[in-house]
Amino acid sequence: MLLQVEPMIPALRRYARALLRDTSAADDLVQDCLERVITYWNSRRNNDDTRSWVFAILHNLAMTALRKYAGTQGMHVAIDDVAESQMVARATQEDALHYRDLMSALDALPAEQRSVLLLVSVEDMSYADVARVLDIPIGTVMSRLSRAREKLLRITAAGVPAAAPMSVLRRVK
Repeated sequence: MLLQVEPMIPALRRYARALLRDTSAADDLVQDCLERVITYWNSRRNNDDTRSWVFAILHNLAMTALRKYAGTQGMHVAIDDVAESQMVARATQEDALHYRDLMSALDALPAEQRSVLLLVSVEDMSYADVARVLDIPIGTVMSRLSRAREKLLRITAAGVPAAAPMSVLRRVK
């Protein structure tokens, strides 16, 4: 079991961080996922693809966490809990702006499209694997992916940050 699951941990962390946008919460989520994998390892079907099965567990835990924290504000983090390297080393301003715009564009996507896009593009999963992870038909995977790519292209081609609506100036007499 360990030989099959351990190489997946970096990909699990990457996917969790992309979904939750919080390193600490993502690491906790991966830990919960790995606990469930160990607990239910013997109860899985032998014909299940291990990678799809593990990612399905992570995805379901992430969706539960997102629903649970949907209305809450940002988390309070004690300064002692933040690594010094995170406070000292910063990306260049231009990189930070590109990153912010990309994350805003991803946030503008519906959760269903974002999940499919991340699993296919970032985690390099096949459409069939994504369909198993999300428990949806493969045609739905393809249509959601197509819509997500189109929307990202529209957002990024416009050159306007996705989360910042354009304000219109007008003169008041």
